[in-house]
Amino acid sequence: MQVKRIVANVETRELAAARSFYGEVLGLELLMDHGWIATYGARERAAVQVSFAAEGGSGTPVPDLSIEVDDLEEALERVRNAGIAIEYGPADEPWGVRRFYVRDPFGKLINILEHT
Repeated sequence: MQVKRIVANVETRELAAARSFYGEVLGLELLMDHGWIATYGARERAAVQVSFAAEGGSGTPVPDLSIEVDDLEEALERVRNAGIAIEYGPADEPWGVRRFYVRDPFGKLINILEHT
């Protein structure tokens, strides 16, 4: 057996808020929409990963999701333009990433990062 995909599921009745944050602010594509579930992502194949952590690094809380982007400054600008508060960073971390934390509309702590 080989795991082909791991999908994070966030319970909400506010699907429009998901579209706004994950679709419009972060630029993910709507991959599936059945009315009761909407899945956002990228059509390119992503690595299958699950992380388990005692902290988020640099003394931060463990984020609910980590989202790697190819242009952190653009992501930061989109988040700021949307009026979303930055909870941590942006910071250059000693393990080779630049990142910042925000909360999505559902209160989930999101680690947005770029490898340096």
